[in-house]
Amino acid sequence: MKQRILKGLLAGLVTNIIGISLCIFIIAQVKGRGFASTFRVFWNSDAFWMILALGALPNLLLFFGLLKRNKEYEARGVVMATFIAAITTYILYFIA
Repeated sequence: MKQRILKGLLAGLVTNIIGISLCIFIIAQVKGRGFASTFRVFWNSDAFWMILALGALPNLLLFFGLLKRNKEYEARGVVMATFIAAITTYILYFIA
């Protein structure tokens, strides 16, 4: 049981990283800049919390996909990963 939750947590974190990368890539394409320069702009302007919040959206698809395949424990891990992203977003927005 704990292994399945950990598996879902790791899947949620990886999905979040992919979502963040996808958001930065799309913004870079729209602005006509490179990926690294777009990342630096958001990081240096203290607006990275926006990208982090948007990057958590693919976790929603993963969550419902796991529920549809009756993998409730993995879905719990995805929810944990989403809470980690939310808490990190909160800290970046209000504290940093």
